[in-house]
Formats: sequence, C-alpha cells, structure tokens
Amino acid sequence: MGLFTQLFGELVAFVYHCFDRIVIHGYLTGLSRPDQVAHFFRQVVGVPVITKETLSQRTGGYQSWVEAFARNHRTPIRWAEKGVRKEDYVLPWLRRMVKKDAYGVYFIFKSMEVGPTFRISVPKYPTTDPNYRILANQWSRFTHYYFYIHDEVLGPIVMRVASFFPFRTTYYLNGHNFIEHQLRHGDIGFRKNDNAFVAVDDVAALQAAADKLSPDIIRKRLDYWTFILGPKFSARERKQVKLSRIYAISQVEYCWNIIFKRNFPIHKLFERSCELGLWRLTAHKIAEVFGTRLHRRHRGKLYTIIDQIAHGHHVFRAYFRNAVLRQYEKFSMLLRNELCSNNLYDFRLRKGLEHLDEVRHKFQAIISRFADFQAQWLNAQAATITSVDNPISGCAHALEPPYRGDRLTRFNLQIFAEWASSKACHTLSPVSGSTLASCRSSSSLITWWTCHSGSDVRSRCCARQRGRLRRSALRNALSTLVLMSSPFKMAAKFPCVV
Repeated sequence: MGLFTQLFGELVAFVYHCFDRIVIHGYLTGLSRPDQVAHFFRQVVGVPVITKETLSQRTGGYQSWVEAFARNHRTPIRWAEKGVRKEDYVLPWLRRMVKKDAYGVYFIFKSMEVGPTFRISVPKYPTTDPNYRILANQWSRFTHYYFYIHDEVLGPIVMRVASFFPFRTTYYLNGHNFIEHQLRHGDIGFRKNDNAFVAVDDVAALQAAADKLSPDIIRKRLDYWTFILGPKFSARERKQVKLSRIYAISQVEYCWNIIFKRNFPIHKLFERSCELGLWRLTAHKIAEVFGTRLHRRHRGKLYTIIDQIAHGHHVFRAYFRNAVLRQYEKFSMLLRNELCSNNLYDFRLRKGLEHLDEVRHKFQAIISRFADFQAQWLNAQAATITSVDNPISGCAHALEPPYRGDRLTRFNLQIFAEWASSKACHTLSPVSGSTLASCRSSSSLITWWTCHSGSDVRSRCCARQRGRLRRSALRNALSTLVLMSSPFKMAAKFPCVV
C-alpha cells in the first residue's frame, strides 16, 4: 500500500484493515468417526445394539431441549421462510438488545438443510457378533437451529447447530462487530455504516482493536456458547470420552478499507482500476499477486470479471482457485479491497483456528501487492485520473516510463504510448507559441498511430513490415512531440529502432 498512499495520500482520510466475515466449523473430537460412535454407544452408554432409534433418541432429546429453552427465556423461534434474508428479519430484535445493553440469545431460526450424519445398516452376511451394525457417513436433510446471539465480546454472532448426530456446529462472526464493541468499551467515538467504519476519533485505536482479534478470544467465546446451547452429555460420558470441540476455519474474509475525504475521486479511481485490471491483470499477474507460480498442474479458477450486484454497484473480482479478490466502492465513501478464501490450503495454510494470525499476515501481503500493482497502473495512466473534467491535484506523481532495456519493443509499445499521451497532456511545459490543444492533438496522434497503424496494413503487409511501419509512426510522433516540448528528453532514453 506504500505506492498507493504516496499517490493518493492527500485524498485519503484514514485507512484500516481487519477481518470481515469468518465462518468456523466445530467438530466433536470423540464422535466424528463411525468407530468412535460405535465405541461411545456400546462401551460408554451401554447400548448393545446401535439402531436408528438410538440416534433418534438423542436427536429428539436435543430438539425438546431447544423448544424448552426458547419457551423459558421467551425467545422467538420460527421456521425460516424461503426468500427472506435471516439477518434482515432478526434486525429489530438485535436493536432491542443493543438498546437495553443486554447480551444473550435473541432469536432462533429452524431450517431444513443438508448436513453430515451416520447411516446404520445390518450386514448382508452373518457375523460372529449378532449385535454388529455397519455405521457409515452420509449427508441427509434434517433440522438445523440458528441461534442469534449478542455476545459481550464478539458482538452479534450466529451459531448453527445440527440436530442429528454428531451435532456439527457452525459459527458466523464478523470482525467489524468485534471492533465496534472494543471502541465502545474504550469510549472512542466512531460512525459505523453496515460493516464499515466511515469516521473515527482515533485511527490508531481503531487499528489496534482490529489487530486484537485473536484465536484465544474467539475460542473462549465459542466454547462458552457451545456449552450453553449445544447438545448435552452427562458427566460420566464427558469423563470417558473426549467431547471437546476443535475449530476449523471454513471461510475467511480480510478487507483493506480506504476512506476518502471527499467522494468525488472514488468512482473515477474504481472505474479506471477496473478497466486496467481487466486488461493487465493476466493469469501470470494474478499468480504473482497471490504469491505463487503458474504450472501445468494448476487447478481451479484463474480469471478476472466485473459483476453487478443487486443494488447497482459493480464489483471487480480476481479469482484464484477457491479464493477471490474483490474491489468495490461502498456508500460512495470508501474503497474496499477484500480477499475471501474458501480453502486455506490454496495458500499453504492450515485451517485450524490457532493459525488465524498466519492467515492475517498472508492476506495482508496479498492485498498489499494487489494495491501496489493498481497504483503502478494508475500512475502510468495519470492523464485519465487527472483529466481536465475531473481534476485531482497532487494525487499522481509521474514515474519513469515503462520500457525493456533501452529500446522500445512491440510488446510494450502500447504501454509507452499511453504513458507518452499522459505526459504530453498534463506534465510537459509547451514551448512558446504552442498551446495545450496542440499538445493534446500530438498525444492523440501518438495513441492513434500506435493503435491503428497495424490494423490498416494488416491485409497488405507481412508481420515484419507491419512492425516497421508501427515504429516509423511512433518515431514521427515522437519527433513532433520533442519539437513542441523542450523538457521532453525521450530521444536519449528511448532511441528509435530502425
């Protein structure tokens, strides 16, 4: 982010980065495999024959407990309706909890979803043990409970519990909610819109609160709510079988938020970044951003696209295997770079919750490389951003033009022409007798000759002749530009190729 801050630092109010959405799976360590389930029921519980009724008894007991919990605490419990967003539906109850400064469960949803469970079948051929049954993993559709919780540390979180054995749990939390609670406890003023901070009194405290989110804090709160709302086991069962949960990261989002002082440059920057990203963010460049190297055994997605979401805003996406790097403008106040991963193995990271800090450092480096690449492209395209119609004074500083060696090549001819156009329009001082319009016409001439000279002669010249004509057109345009602007000393830096 260093180059981006150097170019647009005068327009930026503050910058912060943090975790956004985190999805965590919880697994019972002693009941995850079929052999562990068989040992639990036969050796610990004392059931000689494991049948469907044995597992259904556990399911019915937990469902009855959830109904009693909702009734005793006067918590609304309802079936989820199709097409209704759950977070929007429960928002009034969350606002009441926040207004009362209360913590706990404020809503419960029931939903029929597909989840993991076990299948019990009788062996096809007789065995020495008449009570032997075959247990196998399977996915089936059954009831899941969504507990909407207002936690005193993590803020609003959601806990989903499967009602079938082995009672897998899923936790949904957001880093912005954790930061909000930290700032409130520290009596620091801020203004938060949805999942973004648009104003804050102390930027350093905001970033410190974001960095404070650790695996130990998350594990402590998840263990607490799992013990309160999860399935119940007796003390004897907990003593003989390890029934603690291990937590694995299923999905994680890390975002870099850039809040501008004014909203007029955001759309232009994002629009030009999308155009340059679609053209220059090639497969090899995407791999370089994600810190890897392309090879023939690469599997998964590898492309860029611009999507338009429901409310009319556009999102630039760069896909890499099971991860996606997104950029979009939010509320016309901030520009967000967000990296989302659905499989941390793509980055050679482990999924355990204890490796969350490694995920933070890895994702910070990826987003920083992406921002630096975009800053380089925007700096080369300074004329587009600092146009007369939309001036952004002092936000772009010209760097050395891109070239390979000390001669122009066909590979970077177009890049150089765009750079020369921006220099001619906005950074060169015209000599006496020349005007800005003449400089514009000269730069347009360079771009037009470079782009169209090859297409005009494609049908009547071979590749070698076409390259000569293109270089000849550029040489003539550069000669005109040198005559018009005395400080333009590109002849010594880029000798024309004959």
